[in-house]
Amino acid sequence: MVLIRTLIFLFIILILPDWYIYQRFICKSDKRWIKICYWIPTTLLLLGIVTIAITHDFYPASMQRLSYFILIFFILIFPKLIFTLISLILTPIRKIWKGNKTGEYIALAVAAFALGELIYGATEGKQHFMVRNVTIPFKDLPQAFDGYRILQISDIHSGSWTGNAKAIQKAINICNAQHADLALFTGDMVNNLASELDEFIPILSQLRAKDGVYSVLGNHDYSTYIHWKDKRMQEKQIQDLINKENNMGWHMLINDHVILHHGNDSIAIAGVENSGNPPFPDRGDLPKTLKGCDGVFTVLMSHDPTHWDRNILPETKVQLTLSGHTHEMQFSILGFSPIMFKYKEHNGLYWNGNRALFVNVGLGYVMFPFRMGAWPEITVITLKKA
Repeated sequence: MVLIRTLIFLFIILILPDWYIYQRFICKSDKRWIKICYWIPTTLLLLGIVTIAITHDFYPASMQRLSYFILIFFILIFPKLIFTLISLILTPIRKIWKGNKTGEYIALAVAAFALGELIYGATEGKQHFMVRNVTIPFKDLPQAFDGYRILQISDIHSGSWTGNAKAIQKAINICNAQHADLALFTGDMVNNLASELDEFIPILSQLRAKDGVYSVLGNHDYSTYIHWKDKRMQEKQIQDLINKENNMGWHMLINDHVILHHGNDSIAIAGVENSGNPPFPDRGDLPKTLKGCDGVFTVLMSHDPTHWDRNILPETKVQLTLSGHTHEMQFSILGFSPIMFKYKEHNGLYWNGNRALFVNVGLGYVMFPFRMGAWPEITVITLKKA
């Protein structure tokens, strides 16, 4: 369903701008070959959408083809879309000053700028790793953990980085340079298959923190987007991924927790399995995860931020929840991202009373090899005694 919705969206933004530009400019030409040539790129893209709808299977090679197609699609269509929107907005100028082409020139300039931003986001933007420092105060934080620094990364989507290990090495170097007390990964290590991780195991194994590295599973890690004929094959994929992360020196928490001690004080680091709204997997078991955490300050990793409102707030006393999943849609302008219409909590720090949720916008990307504004993120959270 995610793929079908994506393709329908691509179809709409393909046809509408082309139809507007054709009616506004192209159809006025008396040269038939110009009218025919104008529709050639659109026809090829339509064939591409149909081909993907028929053949896509979510395996790594197919995912890469989809990624390249979406990139080419937006390079060809996005400037037209921007031109159309600006041209429509500036329609009053055209009506007041008939024959004045200022509106078209402005639309062309904005479209050219948008194309440049798109190319940057698809080349450098997707690996423009940013460190976000966040201080979160709690009245009930144990004194020994005042100033404790947690490094959070999320949504690596290693299959999207195939052939670009250099970028992942850069990210891990930045992570290690933070000298954090603890490192937490909040899910979506792969797109669909555990084998996507193999190329990056030597690099990700280098991640270090004084109190260790812990991780949880995200919705993509369950390999739910592939139609498995035998559920045992899917479960084997999940177990293979768990084993590989553990072998990297990362400690996978599967509806489980650990207690960290500093002097006479302690905190719990808990990890719940993915709990998302349909169609995303819901395997979270909070009672099992938090059994034995009563009275202990708790940091909970839960991949999907909707879990916070649905279950974590009403059913637990967890002080700090860390999530990922949204990617901020890999696109943000002046703090605006379309993802806000889908997720109430989608980027950064949120409070409910004295309990907090932090949503990391992810280190990697999926489907569309692009980031603009919602830069790939490495978060350093400092816990403070309020």
